Amino acid sequence: MPAERYLVTGGTGCIGSWVVRLLVGDGVPVTVLSASGRLDRLRLILRDDELGSVDLVKADINDLATVEEVVRRTGSTGIIHLAALQLPFCAADPIAGARVNVQGTATMFEVARRTGIGRLVYASSAAVYGPRDHYGTDVVGADAELFPTSFYGIYKMANERAAAVYHTAHGIASIGLRPHSAYGPGRDQGVTSKPTVAMIAAAAGRPFYIDFGGAYQFQYVADVAAAFIAAARSTADAAAVYSCPGPRIDVGHIVDLLADLVPGSRGQITHGDRILPFPPAFDGAPILDAMGPLPETPIEAGVERTVATYRSAFERGSLDRAWLDRVVGA
Repeated sequence: MPAERYLVTGGTGCIGSWVVRLLVGDGVPVTVLSASGRLDRLRLILRDDELGSVDLVKADINDLATVEEVVRRTGSTGIIHLAALQLPFCAADPIAGARVNVQGTATMFEVARRTGIGRLVYASSAAVYGPRDHYGTDVVGADAELFPTSFYGIYKMANERAAAVYHTAHGIASIGLRPHSAYGPGRDQGVTSKPTVAMIAAAAGRPFYIDFGGAYQFQYVADVAAAFIAAARSTADAAAVYSCPGPRIDVGHIVDLLADLVPGSRGQITHGDRILPFPPAFDGAPILDAMGPLPETPIEAGVERTVATYRSAFERGSLDRAWLDRVVGA
């Protein structure tokens, strides 16, 4: 068998950057495909020498010829496909969202088919499920009805269905993972990013208001990335989809942890009572049954590591005031 080498699309995003970090830490060569070329998240969690070992390619996810050439040139043995426009961006521009999230995923399946890789791991989403009232339970089971109510969720459901067709028609094995609410270094965008933004604010000595409350399945981003890598190393011949595991954590508990960790943030980091409309947790047992134990960072350690990462970045000057104003607010 050839040595591992991965193409990671969206490798400059939150989860993608951590996938890159973990693979580089394992000594696995990585090619990152990104449309933006933005490197701030990678610089946040990788040393300069680690970042220098990564093959960075700026390209359109739908440029089939270019992506195929990159896979052949690098000898990539697996694809971890994370490139996507998130929920607010899909709502603002559904055509762009469909092009990136649906057409882009089909492009990656075609690349896998044409290059003989035969396996793809991709990011689906908890957004394939419907509002919490639709299910009548706080923990949605693996066999629950898919009932997306957003463009983003519809696009992710389409990808899951397309993956099944690619397996039946072309023998392309795949695993789609549905994270719930990732948090940690690099999570500065998205509906459930605000607890992480509060950690950034605490590290910078700024106030911040999390405009929702309640308990949700907050998953440390490095753990989510580790699940994607475990899926990429799986040998199962199927088109499987799993929800990522993790405990439910109350937003108020995160605020309390920040107050203990950064005493100056007490009373400066606050939260509201608004309950987010989606189910608070999904059954993660099936992925554990299929792959065995996966990392699960306690929330106390995850918050501490996140604050420490951003404090270090501010001290080094790698994140400036303009970035902080954009993410946290002036």
